[in-house]
Amino acid sequence: MAVGGVRPLDGSGATRAFELPAEHLLTHGCILGMTGSGKTGLLMVAIEEALRSAIPVIIIDVKGDLPNLLLTFPTLSADEFEPWLDEGAAARSGTTREDHAEAVAADWREKLAQWELGAGDVSAFRDAIAPRVFTPGMFKGEPLHVLSSLEQPSQLWTTDIVAAREALSASISLLLRLIGRDPDPTRSRDHVVLSVLAERRLRAGATADVASLLADVRTPPLEQLGAMHIDEFLPKRDRLSLATALNTLLASPTFESWRTGAPIDVAAWVAPRADGRTPATIVSVAHLDDDERGLVLGILLEQLLAWVRTLTGTQHMRALLVFDEVYGFMPPHPSNPPTKRPLVALMKQARAFGLGVLIATQNPMDLDYRALSNAGVWCVGRLQTDADRERVVEALSGGHDSQVDAESLANVLKLLAPRWFVLRNVHQDPPLVLFQSRTTLCWLRGPMTRGDLKRLVVSNRGGAEQQCAVTVTSSSAEMPGE
Repeated sequence: MAVGGVRPLDGSGATRAFELPAEHLLTHGCILGMTGSGKTGLLMVAIEEALRSAIPVIIIDVKGDLPNLLLTFPTLSADEFEPWLDEGAAARSGTTREDHAEAVAADWREKLAQWELGAGDVSAFRDAIAPRVFTPGMFKGEPLHVLSSLEQPSQLWTTDIVAAREALSASISLLLRLIGRDPDPTRSRDHVVLSVLAERRLRAGATADVASLLADVRTPPLEQLGAMHIDEFLPKRDRLSLATALNTLLASPTFESWRTGAPIDVAAWVAPRADGRTPATIVSVAHLDDDERGLVLGILLEQLLAWVRTLTGTQHMRALLVFDEVYGFMPPHPSNPPTKRPLVALMKQARAFGLGVLIATQNPMDLDYRALSNAGVWCVGRLQTDADRERVVEALSGGHDSQVDAESLANVLKLLAPRWFVLRNVHQDPPLVLFQSRTTLCWLRGPMTRGDLKRLVVSNRGGAEQQCAVTVTSSSAEMPGE
């Protein structure tokens, strides 16, 4: 994986080309850095290099940046850039739109040339990948049937009941969130009732769609819940209120977006393609509110963990999971959002089954460092606060390289220029070096709006392949210090 260049930690000597073996990410990785540090660009480089190495990638997009992977311009011509330029950019630069597009294209060609890359590399990359962009709860990209674990019985109920229950719990939480009721599986009686009713159906090989659950809530097919009669646990009046809320949701046209489209099928997302192209699956939740994001991603990560547990052990990379801006999704104790349990489990267990996990954030204080202790590759860019630096320095310097003291490392982190990182890789010697990420093969235009996604993605509603385009990103040849 040709990800950029390195030099010694003290900044001496020339920058030399650097390749990160894909298998090194099998022990997981994290990218930390404040806004403007080049964190997202480095994350995109890692995605590109994994795909160029024929490793399928599943990408969780929280901010709207990562669909930029679909902006690849195979000839790097002004005509390819022009439709995606900011409407007012030409006016601000005092040129025509055509001249501005030519200037942007020329600048991009030059930045790629600094890394001995060009239009041929972009074109080859575009032809080698098979991208899909899912937008759960919205039809702008490819719709994702988020509640498929309710409406489509899973083999997990016979092979891994614990995983099946975790996936079911996440789906029930989302369903309750959509009807404005308490989604907490530890407190909500609604959650308990729906979970019991749904599991009863699913273990019998039937579906647990909303209409079926509504009927079971109104006329329960069981008398006892635990040691209590159903009418004591959730009185008939409360069940009628729950059924009415479910019916309102079922009648709502907007609900269709949650139960339409391709199912969450991780095995299919990473399966080898007959045409030889490498799958790249983006699940974009940038358009959802915070609670919806957590619940949707909780379902996705539970399904991903369940898939991992069906695999045989291997020392080779089967796939890479990329999660940009993990802030709020894997926080320290005692916070416990729906995404934390499966994420921590993946960080601890997935490597043995061939799944690497790469996460990124600008808020390192919000991460569960017990989980991050499983990461073998760290890329740390400039950090803004003393608290962030102290936390990261402790993790980087403790026991990994006795030649590097914490104070020196903290000073290095203060002076890093954009796109320069301190790289700690437990698989290399020395484990700590300065690292500069290369220019991306896709154009990092910035967050995609809903209109952009609709324009960008030609979606086959039957779940078939999408035809997409891809672009090129910038990087500078700055020195590692200011």
